[in-house]
Amino acid sequence: MQQSLQNIRCLFTDIDDTISTDGKITSKAYDALWRAQQAGLAVVPVTGRPAGWCDHIVRMWPVDGVIGENGGLYMRMTEQGLQRVFRYDADARADFRHRLEQVREEILAKVPGCGVASDQPYREYDLAIDFCEDVEPLAQEAVTEIVRIFESHGATAKISSIHVNGWFGEFDKLTMAEQYTRDVFGVSLREEIDTFAFCGDSPNDEPMFAFFTHSFGVANVRGFLPQMKSHPTTITQAEAGAGFTEVVDSILRDRQAVDPRPIMETTAGKA
Repeated sequence: MQQSLQNIRCLFTDIDDTISTDGKITSKAYDALWRAQQAGLAVVPVTGRPAGWCDHIVRMWPVDGVIGENGGLYMRMTEQGLQRVFRYDADARADFRHRLEQVREEILAKVPGCGVASDQPYREYDLAIDFCEDVEPLAQEAVTEIVRIFESHGATAKISSIHVNGWFGEFDKLTMAEQYTRDVFGVSLREEIDTFAFCGDSPNDEPMFAFFTHSFGVANVRGFLPQMKSHPTTITQAEAGAGFTEVVDSILRDRQAVDPRPIMETTAGKA
């Protein structure tokens, strides 16, 4: 990792196969989260996982907040308790879910071996189709067909390391990261880009890789690079959680090499 990371104040990061390794959070990766928090480095997971998971993560993990369902919402703990911010209201979300029922039936009928993700009941926006988490891994052609079906209905579809997530509405990981930065830190992500970083592992992280000056892919991202137009600026030596730990260690090392400014004061929860 050649670029200086001394100005980084917040690390946005994917979870599955970025913080986790083979479906588990290792002790080293979880320790990296704690060390980041103790050093004043804000960490915000940005994940395709559902709202229900986000509620748990933001309560139990040492993170500043969490962006879920590929940018449909964020949650964080404030002095007033749990704050939930949704891109669309409850009526719109219910309509989106109704429209996705037809998409689900078509995908299950046309793509043998796939399944609805086990975390689907906890989702507010999207339909997650499992292609290798709890089902036998599907060929790339099958994954591509799942994406095609979503898009034929006018839905957005993104491939993670385990699921294809599809949704209606205008959002992605980047749009909600920008809103989170405005709402919570009171700054423009675009204007303060040198103080933020992103770490991920798969095609649904492309908007983040394209945008961030400090963008990191854990080593297992190499398997997805042929499918991606935008690649991370830096790829770690290690895969998954060990690669995430590499990124945190590099940021903390560079921050400690200077007299870092205090972490940006957050504005949420102070009304």
